[in-house]
Parts: sequence; structure tokens; C-alpha cells
Amino acid sequence: MIQRRTLLQSSAAVALGAPALAGFAQQSVTLKFHTFMAPQSNVWLNMHKWWMDKVEKESGGRIKFEAYPAMQLGGSPVQLFDQAKDGVVDIVWTLPGNTAGRFPRTEVFELPFMMTNAEATSKAFWEYIQTMAADEYKDIQPIALQVHGPGMFHTKNKQIRHPDDLRGMKLRGPTRQITKMLGYLGATPVGMPLPQIPDALSKGVIDGCAIPWEVVPAVKVHELTKFHSEFDPAGGALYTTTFVMGMNKAKYASLPPDLKKIIDANSGMATSAYLGQVQQAGDVPGRKAAADRGNTIYTIPQADAQEFRRKARQVEVEWVDDMNKRGFDGRKLLDTARSLIDKHTKATKPAKA
Repeated sequence: MIQRRTLLQSSAAVALGAPALAGFAQQSVTLKFHTFMAPQSNVWLNMHKWWMDKVEKESGGRIKFEAYPAMQLGGSPVQLFDQAKDGVVDIVWTLPGNTAGRFPRTEVFELPFMMTNAEATSKAFWEYIQTMAADEYKDIQPIALQVHGPGMFHTKNKQIRHPDDLRGMKLRGPTRQITKMLGYLGATPVGMPLPQIPDALSKGVIDGCAIPWEVVPAVKVHELTKFHSEFDPAGGALYTTTFVMGMNKAKYASLPPDLKKIIDANSGMATSAYLGQVQQAGDVPGRKAAADRGNTIYTIPQADAQEFRRKARQVEVEWVDDMNKRGFDGRKLLDTARSLIDKHTKATKPAKA
């Protein structure tokens, strides 16, 4: 009798409770992913789509994406972070530096000659934000914090070999710190989002731009410029740019626990490092695209890089001073970022060919 009653009770529980539980367990969600990157770009094809496909597969198809490159949902690249914050979209990939001064402690990674390689520097960036500046991203759920490969010069009519060559040239810079750097190097800096570069080059609004090799084909810079000046890795990378992949906090909080775990498993340092690694890997075909057109590629040797470093150092001095005025210890932030980059660079040295 006891066994029969237990069986009946279990059957009743299944009949009454199981549908609700099963419905919860099988709950699906569709997330809108929005970015400024072009649909043919390395970033979109090999980073964003890779991440979305991975999440969709690991969730058994219960997380699906509506994917919108090239600002297809409207607005400008500058508005992407707030689109995620305000729930206009669910996930974005964007530049914190699009909104000058809004993420001041993040900017340490955009100072001249800070980065080594994108994988290690992305790991350092993630750890630095978690330990030194987590509140800068309190309005979203951070998924990845990463950087691109070494930034360099691309110019229409003149090869850049020394800082003096930049004098009088109008050069595009992506963020506040990098445009300041261009100014100290002697150029006339022009800040603008990436998608505006082709039109600006075509119309003579700018004489060149500072971007990594990886993004060159996506904005046709190899077709619109003739000269490229990269830096010998032994002398350090001129600069990098920071990126954030972030999710609307309310949308993240609304996910059932098992789907949250899928997002969590595809967030953090490892994801940041992978995205940085893949983005820098795109430098190889980007450089080849310029070489195949017969463009002139010049490598600035380590000795000459020191003059660029000396002239650009004022950007670092001013950033430390700015942090101090904001109530932060600028020198501690800078030293911490450098220490983390050094730590992760030693731990993730690229394998020798």
C-alpha cells in the first residue's frame, strides 16, 4: 500500500510538475548581436560568428542569435555600448574608446608601446579590469575584453620612416589616446570610427590612418593607400585598441541557470585571449593584400622606433596625471597593466615556426 501510494504521488508530481519543469529546462532564447564590423571582415567571420556558433552548439540550439553586422539595427558605432546597456540589443562588440574619457582606466592599454601580442595583452586586459577597474563595465555583463594586433601607419602619398615624416599629415586615429599620440608625433590627428575611413581617404579628408594589418582589407585601405609602415617587433608595438563584447545585464539575469552557464563558459580570460589571437592572426592576410597590390611596406627598425617612443611618451605622462586628478593612482594603474602584460606575455609566447 505504501509503495502504491508513493507511486501514485510520484505519478501526480510528474503529471502536475513535470511539464512546468520541462518547460523551464527547455526554455530557449534568441539574442540580438550588433556591431559595426563589416560582414566580410575577419572579425565578423572568424571571431563573432565563431563565438555565436559555439554558444549555439553548446546550448543545444536553445540559445540562438540574430546577427547584425555593419550597424544594421541602426545608430552609430559610438552608440553601441549604450545599446547593450539600455537593452536596445542584447550583445555588442565595440570600442570603449569610441566614447572619449568614459572608460579612463581602460585607456592604459591604448598608451603608446604598451602591448606585446594580442593574445597575451588581452589576458592582461581582462585581469586588469577584474582587479583594478571592474566598475567601468558595471552597466553590462562583460563577455570578453581584448585588443587587436600591433597598430601601424598606412598612407596615401608618403612613406613614414621617422616621426618628422608625419609633420603636416592628417591621420585618422581610433581613440582619444591614439589621436593624442599622433599629435605628439607631429601629425594632425583626426578621430573617426573605422567605417568612415574609406570615404575619408577617397575624399582627401585624411592622408592616412593608424590601424592594424588585420582590418586593412575590410575597409579597402590597401586599395586607397600606397605606403605602409610597420614596426619591428623587437622595438615594441606602436599601439593597440581595446574592445569589449558585452551583454545587457537584464537579459543575462533573465536566462535560466543552465543557459547562464553556457554564456559564462564562453566569457572571461580564455575567450578574450582567443579573440585577440584570432584578430592578430588576421594581420597575415591583411599584409599580403597590400603586398599583392605592389604597395611599399617599410619596417621601422628598433633603433628608429626609440624616437617614436620618446615623442609619444607625453601621452603616458598626461594619462597618469589625468588618473591622479580623477582620484586614482595613475602610476599604480600603469605599473599594474605593464606587469600583467609582462606576466601573460612570458606565459603565452607564440610557438616558434
